This record gives sequence, C-alpha cells and structure tokens, in this order.
Amino acid sequence: MSNEKSPKISHVEQLWLNPDMNVYSDADIASGITISNAREAEARLTRFAPLLVKLFPELTDSQGLIESALLELPSIAGIENPGGYYGKFWIKADHALPIAGSIKARGGIHEVLEFTESLARQHGLLGGADDYLELASPAARSLFSQYEVSVGSTGNLGLSIGIMSAALGFRATVHMSAEAKQWKKDRLRRHDVTVLEYAGDYAQAVEAGRLRASTDPHSYFVDDEQSQSLFMGYAVAAFRLQAQLADRKVLVDAEHPLFVYLPCGVGGAPAGVTFGLKHIFGNAVHCFFVEPITSPCFLAQMQNPDWPGITVYDVGLDNVTHADGLAVPAASALAIKEMRPLLSGIATTSDETMFADLAWLYEQEGIRIEPSAAAAFSGPRSLLESEIGQSYLSRQGVLPHMQRANHIVWTTGGLFVPDDEFAGFLDRGKNISNR
Repeated sequence: MSNEKSPKISHVEQLWLNPDMNVYSDADIASGITISNAREAEARLTRFAPLLVKLFPELTDSQGLIESALLELPSIAGIENPGGYYGKFWIKADHALPIAGSIKARGGIHEVLEFTESLARQHGLLGGADDYLELASPAARSLFSQYEVSVGSTGNLGLSIGIMSAALGFRATVHMSAEAKQWKKDRLRRHDVTVLEYAGDYAQAVEAGRLRASTDPHSYFVDDEQSQSLFMGYAVAAFRLQAQLADRKVLVDAEHPLFVYLPCGVGGAPAGVTFGLKHIFGNAVHCFFVEPITSPCFLAQMQNPDWPGITVYDVGLDNVTHADGLAVPAASALAIKEMRPLLSGIATTSDETMFADLAWLYEQEGIRIEPSAAAAFSGPRSLLESEIGQSYLSRQGVLPHMQRANHIVWTTGGLFVPDDEFAGFLDRGKNISNR
C-alpha cells in the first residue's frame, strides 16, 4: 500500500466497533490453539506452585498461586449511573499481581516455566514423581546457568521474564526500548538481569533480541509478538475470574451480560484474556481493548486487515505516550488473528485522561496504578456515554438487561511503581482534573 493511500486514525478519543465480530462458536477460533491449551497452562502453573513458593516467599499465603483480587468499584468518573442503571463495576486488580506487578506476570512466568519444564525433562531432572522442588537444586541451577532467556520489552513483560528467569538460575537478558522507565530497568538489574537499552521503539528492541538469540543455540527468546505460550498463560486469567465471579455469586448469561475493558499494547495479554473469557461465557461477555490515541496499533491493524504489519506511523501517529506499556507501533499477528471474530471493539484514550483517572482512582479507593493501567477506565465511558456505544448495546440486545450487567476494568500494572514516580503521576493527574 502506497503512502498516498495510507489511512489515517483521528488523534482524538473514540470508540470503534468490530464489524467482524461473530456470534460466538468454537468454530470461530482462528488457529490451532484451543481452550485445552489454556487448561494445560493452568495445570503447569499448579505443578510449579511449590517451587514458586520456595523462590518467592511472598506467595506462601496463596500456596504459589499468582493471582489478583476482584474488587468492587462503587463508581467510575464521568459515568452517571442512577439507581445502578448500568449495573455494577469491578476492578480486576492485576496491578497488584506478585513477582512482576502486572498482567504480564501470568503469561511471562508461564512461558519461562514451560521452557524450564521442557529443559528439565530433556536432562532427566524430573523423574516419575515430578518433584518440582528439585528444580531449585544445585544440579538444576548448574544446567539452567548454561542457557539465556531473553525478551524485548517496554518494561512489564521484561520484569516478568527477567525476574522469573534469574530466580531459576538462567542468564536473563531484557532488550528495553526507549519508552521503558528507568525504575523498571533498575529493578531488573537488582534481580541480576542484564538490561540492554535501545534508542528505538518496542519493535526495534524485539527485533534486536530476536536476532541476537537466533545466533546462540543456548538462548531462548520469548517472542511477545508470536508466542502461543505467552498467550495461553494470559488465558488462564479467564478461569481464575470465572471462579471469583462464582464466589461473588455474579451470574454471567444473556440476561446478566459481562463487559470487560483491557488496556492494549502489542495485544497478547488482552487477547489471551478475551480468548479465555469467550470460551467460557460465549456471547454473554463483551470485551473491549483500550489504547492510547497516539499508539493504537491494534486499532490500526483491525481497521486495515489487508495491510499486514501496519504501524501507527503508517496512520499518521507518533507512538509517543506516557503509557509505556502501551507504546507499541504494530500489533501481534497472533493476537489479531484470534481477536478478529471475538473482540467487541476498541476505545482510544489520551495521556491526560489516563493521568486524571489514575488520580481519581487513588483519591476514591487508595489504589495505585501506572498510566497504562488507567487506560482501562476509558472503556466504560466510551461504551456507556456515547451514541456509538448505545448503538452497540441496542444491537446486541442487552439494553433491557443493563441493570443486571457487570463491568470489569482490568488494571494491568502498578505494584512496584516507586513512591516518587507515583507522586509525579498523581500531581499531573490532579492538575488535569482541576482544570
């Protein structure tokens, strides 16, 4: 496609609805991956739970389960909800996930564990009893130290891959793009992770890591753009959420619709979650991604299916945002393929809105998140407070059931943000709110 015909995406907040979303059925799944693959990922995380407790004592109370709380949210800034007309709001608090402090913990840690398991079996470290605590032994660490695990990242995926790999004894390397925050680089280095910095964007850091790993047979590269293992690790969240909703006696069916709003960077994490949720709840769940107005790579690709690999630069945007985890120029082809028939739509939001929502959430609930996570709060407003959103609700036949609806805002990162960094976020958000 020539530059003269390049499409443009408006530099304003908007809601786009997916014209290719189908009535859900298992036949809609685009690739060979299935929900059984996600069940296998869930079982793998369970097998490793005793080892995770040994490596990370903060997991003792959860018995090695890496999971976040489902928190009730009384309101969302900018949404009028008299008498609970739109139902109830919740936060899926992945900003507080242990070890990595973001949604990337599930997928990233799962892929490292899958590689670890495979390597251990090849070298006879797991016998018939499969005592996973043996993988913390000197013999295991000696083996793992011969291998490098690497990844390209703007920050959060790097934290999950780097910290988990280093804890097991691998040589861990994270290729960090220009958007990555200094505190994330510092945290990785404190965990004995090698951080290689690049002046370019996320795509360039990923490519550099991929090329370097390709020259070393003892280097394993976690490919955020193509990895099914990451995708399946993220999908495990759907099973966990299903159990949490059941514990709260929250029904999800045609008369009790569920709406889920997920920040989106390259797309693997929100797509994995959506994949799992659609398998579990089918047409009763409606999933929306939220991207920065300057970095809507998923929107660009979904709107232009005939232009594989389209970037935000191709649609006239600069990929500059304070939401570092979402500063990605091109979407994951795997995620796009899976989401084409499943995703309800995509909202875009500005940095100013993200900072204002970050400040509002802290003042209302005392919850600390990073700007990327705050993107999710624009999802409900875009759907419930816009004409196009109301049109979607009407076409889906859910308007008569909205008082029985549930809305989940997925806060994807923030646990380890340093106090001084968060104070800066908060000041900026308050200044925006007070204009």
